[in-house]
Amino acid sequence: MNQVNKTEKTFALTTPLYYVNDLPHIGSAYTTMAADVVARFHRLLGHKVLLITGTDEHGQKIQRTAESKGRSPQEYCDDIVPSFVSLWQLLNIQYDRFSRTTAPRHEAIVKEFFQRLCKAGDIYLGQQQGWYCVSCEEFKEERELLEGHRCPLHPNKEVEWRDEQNYFFRLSKYQEKLQALYEFQPDFIQPQSRRNEVLNFVNQGLQDFSISRVNLDWGFPVPTDPKHTLYVWFDALLGYVTALLEPDEEPTLENALSKWWPINLHLIGKDILRFHTISWPAMLMSAGLPLPRRVFVHGFLTKDGQKMGKTLGNTLDPVALVERYGSDAVRYYFLKEIEFGKDGDFNESRFINVLNADLANDLGNLLNRTLNMVKKYCAGNVPPITNEDIPIDNPLKAIGLHLGEQVENAYKTLAFNQACEAILSLVQASNKFIDDQAPWSLYKQGQQQAVEQVLYAVLESVRQAAYLLSPLIPDISSDIYQQLGYGINFNEQIKTAIAAPFAIHGTWGVLTNQQQLGEPRPIFKRIEPPKNN
Repeated sequence: MNQVNKTEKTFALTTPLYYVNDLPHIGSAYTTMAADVVARFHRLLGHKVLLITGTDEHGQKIQRTAESKGRSPQEYCDDIVPSFVSLWQLLNIQYDRFSRTTAPRHEAIVKEFFQRLCKAGDIYLGQQQGWYCVSCEEFKEERELLEGHRCPLHPNKEVEWRDEQNYFFRLSKYQEKLQALYEFQPDFIQPQSRRNEVLNFVNQGLQDFSISRVNLDWGFPVPTDPKHTLYVWFDALLGYVTALLEPDEEPTLENALSKWWPINLHLIGKDILRFHTISWPAMLMSAGLPLPRRVFVHGFLTKDGQKMGKTLGNTLDPVALVERYGSDAVRYYFLKEIEFGKDGDFNESRFINVLNADLANDLGNLLNRTLNMVKKYCAGNVPPITNEDIPIDNPLKAIGLHLGEQVENAYKTLAFNQACEAILSLVQASNKFIDDQAPWSLYKQGQQQAVEQVLYAVLESVRQAAYLLSPLIPDISSDIYQQLGYGINFNEQIKTAIAAPFAIHGTWGVLTNQQQLGEPRPIFKRIEPPKNN
């Protein structure tokens, strides 16, 4: 059994459990790419990491979708789930657990949790009247609806009026406790704009919410009243807990929570903000359980400045995008060009320009030209220079000595764009350094030691840049490291990170002349823009 030593540093994080009413979209890919970058970064720090993803498979929307396709809900879910697994493989996502809410042992966790809330006196039978959005699987307050009783997130669909007997959770009981949480743990919800949104909503007063449905078969029955089916969100949030179980463990809360709980980071889109920052912590408070450390909320994605949708015919297929451009290209663009936490846009021309400029030109050409000069001026060997031989005022060393700490802070705060910009500043400075120093002229003048110092400083800067970019572009970083003579593959060794710990490889001055340089080869092939028809 994989026991985690609590004296060691551990880091558990989750993507949402994605709803399987359709194939995975670019929004699902976006959250999951971000989660994988965070997980890879923490593994480089030497932490034991658990990355949880999965699928939310119950609810009325699933039942109706399955019926429309002539399938049972379980058959329909079983058809859709592999598309998520295959997309994560395409995107090079190294998740540790895949949680499905239809799993039999998940039901055991849900039942036990429900009983805890009952014992706390927080479950009661009442009458639910209100507008229900099937697409959101959520009751909407009148103040939230658009004209014509339409959901703001699904404006092409009218909400449905419901008047039925349901079981309720006493959310209102936890209003003051939630307000205290937000006050004394201000980083529980990030970024600040989403925290403010939650505070404004909670300060207007919380209402108890329904946790069961009638006239719905697809879901777990309420343990104390099988005529009712548990609400899909009550069930789905607990999928994070079920995922913590080891494969051979009995499905109990005690077992699930004994090793990795509490979760360090939930990554979500802003459309599911309230479930994760209001309902979920209140439910955990009722059950007497520690709360997650942090919920980080990202924005929506648009395409060419427009909201994506089938009706507009402008959806962005993540599978086609990866198959055309590669996983590193997709990962890099979305996490470098979009400030995580804000809305962002995809434009294919900008996508191509960014990749060509950053990866093919700046980074790729830098490595290629430097290796070729080393081959020509240093017999293909790393110059016999040490870190101490490079003066402290060397412009590359001056950047590199502080870069690791700067990038570490950016990754920790999920400022992926800032991490990329900082790393690129070293790459761009290296290109300028070569042009300014002109090692080809120094070589002609017989200044071999000066040539070697220049080339060592550039090679080391490329190495540091590749290492710090490895959570984002693991394939390209692995290729660079191997051309520099390291037998390190950031995909194979990332699980332990023993081969390249951040404390060493994240600093400047690691490269030695013991490394056997490889033959120069392109790390990223320049993309030709599509021709206009």
